[in-house]
Parts: sequence; C-alpha cells; structure tokens
Amino acid sequence: MIEDLPKRGNENQCVDLSRPFDGQTSLLEWLYAQSQAGRWEILRERFAAVLERSTKKALSAGTVTPQKLQEYLSALHLEDLALTTACADGNESAWEHFFATYRAYLRSAAAAILRCSAGSAEACDLADSLFSELYGLADGKGSERSLFRYFHGRSTLTTWLRAEDESGDGQPKTPLGTQLQPVDPHRDRYVASFTSALQMALERLEPQEKQRLRLYYAEEKTLAEIGRLLGEHESSVSRRLDRVRRDLRQAVEDILRQGIGAANGSAVQPGLSDAEIALCFEYSAGETPIDLDKLLPRAKSPGPAAGKPTP
Repeated sequence: MIEDLPKRGNENQCVDLSRPFDGQTSLLEWLYAQSQAGRWEILRERFAAVLERSTKKALSAGTVTPQKLQEYLSALHLEDLALTTACADGNESAWEHFFATYRAYLRSAAAAILRCSAGSAEACDLADSLFSELYGLADGKGSERSLFRYFHGRSTLTTWLRAEDESGDGQPKTPLGTQLQPVDPHRDRYVASFTSALQMALERLEPQEKQRLRLYYAEEKTLAEIGRLLGEHESSVSRRLDRVRRDLRQAVEDILRQGIGAANGSAVQPGLSDAEIALCFEYSAGETPIDLDKLLPRAKSPGPAAGKPTP
C-alpha cells in the first residue's frame, strides 16, 4: 500500500529517469522486497534495471516527480515482474514455476481462440508455441530474445499472456496459407525438396535430439511422458524440443537455400529463393503426409554378445 512506502523529499523536483533510484535506496529496497525477487536469485541491481525500463516505457522524461514515480512503481505487479525477469534470464526454478502455474491457463486461452477443447492437439500446440516464444531459446541469455522483455508489470501476467496468446507481438496474425495460390504445378517438387532437406538436417542431429522428436511427433507422447522416459522435467522437455525444432528449421532453410547436391544418381537441386522456401514449408505442412516413422527411425537395440545365449 502507498502509506507503507518510504517517504521521499523534494517532491517538486523532477526525477532523472535514467537514474530513478539515485539516493532512493529505501524505495528500491521496498520494491525489491515486495517483488520477492530474491526467491529467483535476482540481484537488486538487475531488478532496478527492469523497473527503470518499465518507468521509461510508461512515463515521459522531465514530467515525473518523486511522488508520481512512487505511485507508478507501487502500482506495478511486482511479483509477476520478478518472475518474468527470472524466466528471461534463464532461471530454471522460475521456469518450472511458470510452466506449472500457467500451462493450464494458456491451453484454455488457446482453446478459446481456436474454439476447441483445451486438451486438443491444436490448443496444446498453440500454447507450446507461446511458451517457446516466451522462452526465446534463453539458455541463460534469454533476456535478449525472450518475449518476457516486453512485460513491464503494468498488467497482471495472466492478462498480458492472454493478449500475447491472441496477437503475439500485438499485430494480427495472418496464416501464410491465405497468401498463397491454391494451385501450384511445382507443389510436388517443393515437397520433395523439403523432405530431402529435412532428412539431411535430421541426420546431423545428436541421437538424443532425434529421440525427443520421435517421441513427440512419431509416437505422440506427452511432454510428461517424455520427461519420465528421459529423466527431465516436462518444462525442460518443452524448451529443448523447441530449441531442436528451431535449429532444425534453420538447417532445412539453409540446405534449401544452398541447394541439394546429387545423391544416389539423383539430379542436383539448385538453391531456392526465400519465397520458394516458404512454399516448401507451407506445402509440406498441408495435405501431403511426411512419413515420420521413416525419417525418425527407432534406435536399434544392441544384439546379444557373441557366445552368449539369448534369454
């Protein structure tokens, strides 16, 4: 509450928003304590920078008095701001908390948008895609890419997530398919090129990365089931799956852009333009099936050692 905040002097003097906490240690300490940022091992200096960013985003320089600054900061959803900061910084405990707390909500929101059940594959995929954007492939450096850098604490995290789920970066999402011609005589060629590039990219993956993809896509196991099989938390499975997907997509794009060399007597496939690569992905995600069991074969179990009978 406002009355619990530390008192400030010089109320008629404007605050320098580039250094809002100069000489205001007690205010920063109060905000830090209210946010419970220490729970996520966030340093005071780091949280101060986040509060400064939020202030600059909302308030105009040269017009902010100490009282106005105090009122703005005290109205922020500080615990949510601390949690998102920790997630953006790659704190594993914070991510597990976020995943456990907001997974069901995101799936329900996705289901409402898609008009399907929360347990449907479509709703889960939409929710998972938002998780991946929020994560931003952090690995401890997520603040540069995570969508959480756009959360400033002015609304609750739940409200902000609903807005992100509906519009992502705030712009209407137009499916790529609506921009494409319905009939393309080169469709089969694009699908074949995509499949060849995907197979090449998959061959370059580490065995455990292939296993994750197979379990999720070919065997259709849940994140929880994969986590139990691999000895990982399901939030970690989700992030690692997304990292593999993104790396795989980038690899496929690079292969298609560079061209596919001759193999097994087949002709050389020249490199494709960005527009053609977009068509490859669009057509391959459509009606043409891709045999995942073939592209992601089960790992072969070693046979019995020589000289030993098979039990």
